[in-house]
Amino acid sequence: MNRKQTLDGLRQSPKVDVCVLGGGINGLSVFRELALQGVNVLIVEKADYCSGASAALSRMVHGGLRYLENGEFSLVKESLVERDRLLRNAPHYVAPLPTTVPVFDIFSGLANGIVRFLGLTRRPSRRGAIAIKTGLGIYDFLTRKRALMPKHQFRSRKATLGKWPALNPAIRNSATYYDAWVSHPERIGIELLRDGLSGGEQARALNYATIEEASDGRYRLHDGLTGETLALQPRLIVNATGGWIDIANASLFPAEARPEPLMGGTKGSHLIIDNPALRDMLDGHMIYYENEDGRICILFPYLGKVLVGSTDIRVDDPGMVRCEADERDYILQSLTFVLPGIRIRPEEIVFQFSGVRPLPASKDSFTGRIPRDHFCTVLEGRDGGPPVLCMIGGKWTTFRSFGELSADMALDRLGLPRRIDTAERPLGGGRDYPENGGDWTRALSASTGLPAEQTAALFSRYGTDARDIARFIAAGPDHVLSHSAYSARELLYLIRSEAVEHLDDLLLRRTALAVTGELSLAMAEATLDVLAAEKGWPAARRAEERTRFLTLMRERHGVAEENLSARNEQRSDVCETTARSG
Repeated sequence: MNRKQTLDGLRQSPKVDVCVLGGGINGLSVFRELALQGVNVLIVEKADYCSGASAALSRMVHGGLRYLENGEFSLVKESLVERDRLLRNAPHYVAPLPTTVPVFDIFSGLANGIVRFLGLTRRPSRRGAIAIKTGLGIYDFLTRKRALMPKHQFRSRKATLGKWPALNPAIRNSATYYDAWVSHPERIGIELLRDGLSGGEQARALNYATIEEASDGRYRLHDGLTGETLALQPRLIVNATGGWIDIANASLFPAEARPEPLMGGTKGSHLIIDNPALRDMLDGHMIYYENEDGRICILFPYLGKVLVGSTDIRVDDPGMVRCEADERDYILQSLTFVLPGIRIRPEEIVFQFSGVRPLPASKDSFTGRIPRDHFCTVLEGRDGGPPVLCMIGGKWTTFRSFGELSADMALDRLGLPRRIDTAERPLGGGRDYPENGGDWTRALSASTGLPAEQTAALFSRYGTDARDIARFIAAGPDHVLSHSAYSARELLYLIRSEAVEHLDDLLLRRTALAVTGELSLAMAEATLDVLAAEKGWPAARRAEERTRFLTLMRERHGVAEENLSARNEQRSDVCETTARSG
């Protein structure tokens, strides 16, 4: 169902059982859960799907080792179960990640961790070998029945520095355990959306739209693309806007009935670094380390580059977060602490991003102590209006179970049954995932006539969904773009089937071109040509879109137009090398 059909249907009948506000990973999860049960559900996102905090995660899929010291055992257990489900249900995007913890002390942090667990202190402290060993033992115990990945192991100082000679020589030991990472989290959001929409015509979705209370106590939907406003009559509203929950509630309730603040999020910023020596030194491991102030930081190979972060700073306005200069300095300083010989040049920072963790309201002075668990609060509607179910907290790893919890509460309110369980339901390109990807892509090449290199690239980006995309590409005239791994018809497929409305939808979320630093100005222009032609945009509208995208890249992601322009020559050199090797 396209956007026009969705709006036409709402004009004819404004009644829906559930309206989900927020198209981040949790909103998309509860939408999928409800849609698959046959519920008449509409999801409304004010920007693009997964464009807020769900595009700014650390790319980790993990149990939350450090949450153990907060006593959040049930959250860690749930997270580990959901991590393992994602390894099975989304093997095209989620993979095991060996994670190594440098240990600088033996006993440090043990006593402080106990009193912190008991709630007697809020101060962070360094964690010694015994504390880390205890935490990893609990990790192994909680996953003992599934045993999808190896148990943890400790290394001596000599063995550690033998494998990672660039590590701070002050270390005493290291510990390696396994968690997981996600390569394309925004694409998992799109797969949740498409799976929900497969539930039937009663499931509908709109990005670039908002709803608000009308003067008569009812609600109105505003289309952010056309400016049109139309009536909407939901029986229940699910507020899944994350860091924007209180802002969204302010638009749903009059001032005199506005609820108390529910959200107290913190900002986390990350850098993407193009330094091959650093990437190769990591040897496929994530280094999960403590900075000198006790703050947990991460460092791991990510799609040919290196991801490093993060910060943890209270924020008031989630719409204005960006990685500030002092945060970049902090992250780079932490990197220098754990790897003293590494120096990162400014031009090696190819992308930066920042998002708000959707944490519950808290006055705790130490942000790391704020609970990471999730729960729902129901606010009763005014004057017989629909109740508002607010999804509070949550972490990316647990999006499915959080969506399930919220959907079950909604179904109970509506008096409707659950028909489908999603616990073992594969996601998108994880369906029918082959044991041998090489054989699969060669067979796809043979059946479509596309080069084997192209089908392999499609498989790496979309899993088994590559089959539909390859068939679409083969069905019409095509040409490669300035980034030779992409063709015009691949992008055209994404535009037509994945609700692409702006250039950043395509370059920041439907593809990973921007986040990996692979995007050049020439590729951005070529992509804009494809998008403008498909949308029928005149020259003035195309120019407006170009300015919008370049402003976003500069202000939010630290990538100026001259940076993109400099990559034109770099990408040209890569294309020439590829052509010669081919």
